[in-house]
Formats: sequence, C-alpha cells, structure tokens
Amino acid sequence: MQNLSNQPVKSAHELKRKYEAGERDFRAAELSKADLQETYLEGVDLSGANLDAAKLSKADLSGANLSGVYLRKANLRGANLSGADLFKDKLVGADLSEADLRGADLRGANLNGANLNAAKYDSYTVFPEDFDPISAKMMQLEE
Repeated sequence: MQNLSNQPVKSAHELKRKYEAGERDFRAAELSKADLQETYLEGVDLSGANLDAAKLSKADLSGANLSGVYLRKANLRGANLSGADLFKDKLVGADLSEADLRGADLRGANLNGANLNAAKYDSYTVFPEDFDPISAKMMQLEE
C-alpha cells in the first residue's frame, strides 16, 4: 500500500501503526534513533530513509527495500535482513553481528567499521566490490 499522506514518517510509533494498517511505503522516513527492536516489518519500503543510530536489533526486515538508507551506527544485531535490498546503504559503524543477510543485496554499501561478526550469508548474498565476508568473521550457510 502506498504512502497516502506523502509525508515522511517521523516516529517509530507512527511507522508501526501504519504498517499494521497495511501500509508498506515509508520512503524517506526520518527515523534516526528510533526504537524498532523486534519489530516485524517484512517487505517494507524504507528506501532513502534516515535510520542513523536506530535500534533495530532482532527486527524482521526480510525482503525490505532499504536501498540508499542511512544506517550509520544503527543496531541491527540479530536482525532478519534476508532478501533485503541494501544497495548503496550507509552502514558505517553499524552493528550487524548475528544478522541474517542471506540473499541480501549489499552492492555499493559502505560497511566501514561495521560489525559483521557471526552474520549469516549464502551464495545469493551480493557484497560490495572487494569485500571479504571471511575476514569480517561472517558465517556462510548452505542453501
């Protein structure tokens, strides 16, 4: 469902309420420092959103469009990002430890200083050029 108000979402409470009502289009949302821990947001479109320093640990963002999202210093520990589009995301200093990145598209993402320890990936995960998941201490899972 499209964002009918054309106004960017500006709070975690508003995002959750609209998601539960069936809305999925939250492009350009302003959610820096938002607490979305353990929130179910499968298939959401947050492209171009600002989620800097957001708390997203154990959130379900599987299949989400997160392209061009600002996630600097965000806590994504244990988040489900399987099949998510993270194209050209800014993940500088983000905590992605134990996150599920199977089938995720991370092409062009900035992962400088990101913690990817024990994050899961598979042969369908697409990484930025010259990125080495083994040196990042990620775990490859078989299909």
